[in-house]
Amino acid sequence: MGLILQFVLLFLTCSIPSLLCQVTEFVSIDCGGTSNHTDPKTGLAWVSDSGIVHHGTSVEIENPNDNAIQYQRRRDFPIDNKKYCYTLNTTERRRYVVRTTFLYGSSESENTYPKFQLYLDATRWATVSVLDASTVYVKEMIIRAPSSSIDVCLCCATTGAPFLSTLELRPLNLSMYATDYEDNFFLKVAARVNFGASSTEAVRYPDDPYDRIWDSDLAKRQNFLVGVAPGTVRINTTKEINTNTREYPPVKVMQTAVVGTQGTLSYRLNLEDFPANARAYAYFAEIEDLPENETRKFTMKEPYVPDYSNAVVNIEENANGSYTLYEPSYMNVSLSFVFSFSFKKTLDSSQGPLLNAVEISKYVPIASKTDRKDLNVLGAFSSMLETGDMIEEGDPCVPVQWAWVSCSSNVPPRITKIVLPGSNLEGEIPGGIKDLQELTELWLNGNSLNGTIPDMSNLEQLKIIHLENNRLSGLLPSYFGSLPNLQELYIQNNSLTGDIPPALLTGKIIFVYEGNHGLHRNTKHKSHYKLILGISVGILAVLFILFLGSLLLLRHFRTKTPSQRSDDKATTPGAFSSRKSTIGLMAYSTRAGSLMDEGVSYYFSLAEIEAATNGFSKKIGKGSFGPVYYGKMKDGKEVAVKMMADSSSHGTQQFVTEVALLSRIHHRNLVPLIGYCEEEHHRMLVYEYMHNGTLRDHIHDRVNKKHLDWRARLRIAEDSAKGLEYLHTGCNPSIIHRDIKTSNILLDINMRAKVSDFGLSRQTEEDLTHVSSVARGTVGYLDPEYYANQQLTEKSDVYSFGVVLLELISGRKPVSPEEYGADWSIVHWARSLIRKGDVASIIDPTITRDVKIESIWRIAEVAIQCVDQHGSNRPRMQEIILAIQDAITIEKGNDGKIITSGSSRAQSSRKTLLTTFLDIESPDLSNDCLVPSAR
Repeated sequence: MGLILQFVLLFLTCSIPSLLCQVTEFVSIDCGGTSNHTDPKTGLAWVSDSGIVHHGTSVEIENPNDNAIQYQRRRDFPIDNKKYCYTLNTTERRRYVVRTTFLYGSSESENTYPKFQLYLDATRWATVSVLDASTVYVKEMIIRAPSSSIDVCLCCATTGAPFLSTLELRPLNLSMYATDYEDNFFLKVAARVNFGASSTEAVRYPDDPYDRIWDSDLAKRQNFLVGVAPGTVRINTTKEINTNTREYPPVKVMQTAVVGTQGTLSYRLNLEDFPANARAYAYFAEIEDLPENETRKFTMKEPYVPDYSNAVVNIEENANGSYTLYEPSYMNVSLSFVFSFSFKKTLDSSQGPLLNAVEISKYVPIASKTDRKDLNVLGAFSSMLETGDMIEEGDPCVPVQWAWVSCSSNVPPRITKIVLPGSNLEGEIPGGIKDLQELTELWLNGNSLNGTIPDMSNLEQLKIIHLENNRLSGLLPSYFGSLPNLQELYIQNNSLTGDIPPALLTGKIIFVYEGNHGLHRNTKHKSHYKLILGISVGILAVLFILFLGSLLLLRHFRTKTPSQRSDDKATTPGAFSSRKSTIGLMAYSTRAGSLMDEGVSYYFSLAEIEAATNGFSKKIGKGSFGPVYYGKMKDGKEVAVKMMADSSSHGTQQFVTEVALLSRIHHRNLVPLIGYCEEEHHRMLVYEYMHNGTLRDHIHDRVNKKHLDWRARLRIAEDSAKGLEYLHTGCNPSIIHRDIKTSNILLDINMRAKVSDFGLSRQTEEDLTHVSSVARGTVGYLDPEYYANQQLTEKSDVYSFGVVLLELISGRKPVSPEEYGADWSIVHWARSLIRKGDVASIIDPTITRDVKIESIWRIAEVAIQCVDQHGSNRPRMQEIILAIQDAITIEKGNDGKIITSGSSRAQSSRKTLLTTFLDIESPDLSNDCLVPSAR
């Protein structure tokens, strides 16, 4: 009998929406919490996020103003260019309240409070800006779930570290908060106010079965109600209120109200992220027992909305009785940031207007997530990753891209590049890769992938494919020969078999396939051509042997001079010809370049060099290698000849290393080697001449200084970064420059930058993360970590490049006691100002009239990351390139503010270290986005 009674009670309970049935579906996450617990005030169960997220640090709150256990700790996330997400399971098309809260807590060690971005999936939800450490900031969204899960993400810190206190998911019933526009818009809650509240405490669960938070109109908040009309009084009742309307507000909220006894009710409050289009609700319930001859009629005077403002509200009549809720709503209304509203009684009314509650939500356009097919493919790759740092969360493209992908700007975004070299991938390449319609580059080299190469025949945008150094087997797909945009294909060192498509052997495509013993050129010919072919080959072979013999004999007589001694074997042309041919024929594997073919590094005689340089008459510079001379070859090609000053045996080895190194490097942002010469103790390298000199000349030469505007400097920075990124990741083994500085960045006739001077370059060991060597470099650019422990890494180049970026921003030299005083270096000087938020003080005065402050910040912040004391905290060159491209996009776009000579320091100090994405305001729905029409 007792069991039956319990069942009946449970049935009755779950039949009434205002009761507690759906609490079992609540998700309540204590971010940073160390254990699960139950809130004694609400009875809600909270779970720790320790098993939900794998990033961030749990931080104990100092002196929290709320005794709730879930506010005793918070979770802080790293300050970097990634986003950190929580994934919540949902039922597609069901409506939910999604809520985040933020309590920073007091901390004497913090100089600035955090400011960062909050996203729901790819949609920008809010800017979280902490102004008071003891305030709980609440961000709430009402959504119709677009899929079976949603991501709540934090990223893009302007100051401090992103953090989160709680994350909550509350399901709604039936058609609550349904709008005509929910396919395209979420509802961001801007205000939910309980009028006539008996205390400052908010009403929530269990009084509200959906756990909405109804703020008291007595609460003291920065954006809360002011401008109360004279004669406003507070009333309440203990009688039950019938709230069976679509939104089911809690009875407790409807049991209190305010009344304008002098005929008017008026209030004013601030709405975050407004002006905007909004969904607004007013809640009216007659909770006074009015005599039969008394009436309560009123109209809305402010804001004036046609139809609504002209209508007369008679609560008892509209609600069909007293103590019954009347819930008029505004499907779409345009509201200002300062929102004023007022109700005024009609002339035939004996009672003033009454108000129980209001609720206002902003329409937030739903941003497009990455195409679902692309997401499936990336999910397959993510499941193959073993390294936790490579596994990223949330949407791969928005608001920030995953480190190993690039995305298009399409709607929805599409994947254009996958970069997973050396990532310990095992298994087969996901077959779904055929769905990546916009893919242009695929880098899967240096893994343990096996099986056959999947179908990619429909990926017509593919330009670069790196599959080398894996365990792939099976036939080489014939479709590679018909991909219309393919430029580079690397498949060496696999176990592929079959015929090579003839189109790959025409020379139009860089095709590297060594190490696949089962691959062969197609030798099928018609039988009646075999005899002709054999005879032709024989004749050609004889002619080739005769030609080659004549060529060798001619070279011998050409290079032999009277000054040669028979015992000088180290410098005879014959002795070097062996080494020279080895250099010319050596097949170096590169991930993004071509093989070095014989003849690319041309051998020049000393006589040719002397003629070209007019007897070395025009010296144009001096590098770590030695003096540099201008020359002009017989064919009119202008060159720069670098003469090796050191003729010792060490110098000889350095020369050989230099030629071998440069002969295999081909990139548009590296100064190309044309040829070399070793004759009569002279060792020279011949480079393409760069007409516009060095970047240092343009920035620091006070006499001949040429003006470079900010966009030109950004383009130079991007070019230089791409050159360095190629050295670090495009060569196998990778190369560390070791002497990055503005004098080693040269500008061609079109002002495009190319990195030069590999006299100090060293190849990294393939199986090591560093190279031990004596610290060498240039003062002002030298990585302090490298100088201290003499462990050379790619991050040493990153440090030096960070100094170059600071020079581009400021126009100042890297070291100058006169300019920086006690700081002595640009790094200490700039770091101090940027951390104060004063980026305006470091900008070169010659560029202040044509630069957008956000693009300066983007470069300043990545530069400060580059010159971090610890190499592990510095970004990779690929991340730096993305930052520079962000800045270029900002300069080209319309978001940003122009710096003028009158710009105040206070304006620039609003932003401080370390943002990776910009604080871009929400779009104006009334201009650029879909605007719901009024109903």
